[in-house]
Amino acid sequence: MNETGNEACIPLPHEFALLRTLRNMDVPHVGLGDYPTAVEHLPALGDVWLKREDASSPLYGGNKLRTLETLIADALAHKSKRVWTLGAYGSNQALALILHARELPLATGTVLFPQRATPAAAENLRAIISHGDRVVTLRSIATFPVHWWARRRAHATEYLITPGGAVPLGALGHVSAALELAEQVHEGKIPPPAHIVLAVGSTCTTAGLLAGLALARKVEAWPWPLPIVHAVRVTPWPITSRGMILRLARATAREIPARGGPTVEIDPSRLRLHTRYFGWGYARITRAGLLAAAKFRELAAPPLDTTYAAKSGAALLDFIDLPGPKLFWCTKSSAPLPPDNAERLAAAPAFIRSWLKRAQSNASA
Repeated sequence: MNETGNEACIPLPHEFALLRTLRNMDVPHVGLGDYPTAVEHLPALGDVWLKREDASSPLYGGNKLRTLETLIADALAHKSKRVWTLGAYGSNQALALILHARELPLATGTVLFPQRATPAAAENLRAIISHGDRVVTLRSIATFPVHWWARRRAHATEYLITPGGAVPLGALGHVSAALELAEQVHEGKIPPPAHIVLAVGSTCTTAGLLAGLALARKVEAWPWPLPIVHAVRVTPWPITSRGMILRLARATAREIPARGGPTVEIDPSRLRLHTRYFGWGYARITRAGLLAAAKFRELAAPPLDTTYAAKSGAALLDFIDLPGPKLFWCTKSSAPLPPDNAERLAAAPAFIRSWLKRAQSNASA
């Protein structure tokens, strides 16, 4: 029960594809999203399909939700009272945690470091400040390690989620997504994709899909050729190096038998890392990204934010002529955000108010 007396939304195992496939696995899970997320054809682009992770929740969707479902469940299992997350000012993970934790018996805390002032990041930051329990905004990323260490040494009732939730337990949520996709192919809702295109930021989603597709092959849920996973870099090296992606994928693969599943091997040939869409830095808007976002709007497709999804969308448009079906992983939530809290925003530190003004001026530039 949460503090208002409502039951926490913890689903039966069959609502989680990983536990539906392998019922004896020991994986904590709390239901935040509505699954399976739809797969849709985008015929204007040819043999292109969408995995609608953006619509996984009317509260706040996107790819971070699957990561949080296992990590929040782990926090609850450890009797944690508060969950902390760390990231940039415009963190999707922090916002997803804040909005969904209100339905659970958990308080939240957020430590945020500066990033480029963009409209997309400012929208998230306003919502985080407006609705977060404890929000710590840093003037400089130089002080971030101090706060990281402080949170790691925090009281036993506090639980720390690393930036992006990029740990094997978090990636298991995306292992489940791969099994969910296999079910949708079996049901005839989508042809077996030859290519999956997605933004790679913290590496959690990409690593989880690589491990999940390998697991699907292992349990004979994926008899077709495994797709190439095209990871489009949106955060800098070395975070999104090929080695770091494969390292987490292999650690996630080891987590599967450790929790009662079969042994899984990662095939590195299934990963393609694309760096040319990154631009001049994290969250910097690219012309190719803007064109991709405009094209998606024209087609009434899900929105592409300039930090993440627009860059992977630009890659998708360049991959149209690749042979076989292409599946675009829609990573950015399309749910409308709750109204801003003007009083909280007015009470924010002066450097935050200044940053938000810069973001607004960048929007009109």
